[in-house]
Amino acid sequence: MDESEVIVFRPYPLQVGQKIRIEGGPRGGDWLVIGVDARSVTLRCPVSLREVVWDRFCYFAELRRGQWPQTD
Repeated sequence: MDESEVIVFRPYPLQVGQKIRIEGGPRGGDWLVIGVDARSVTLRCPVSLREVVWDRFCYFAELRRGQWPQTD
């Protein structure tokens, strides 16, 4: 198999108390992380105080060269 450019995603390790900004998309804006578990993250808007629970969606993305698909 040949090497390809592959985008690799890894979950971002969010922690309670972190202040985050999401740029773009329907979740865009400033948020305070108020809860994290293995499957979801709970955020609070600092302006409206609205709280939302979403499946974990924040990831690191990295472009690498490597074998695709992986066989191991």
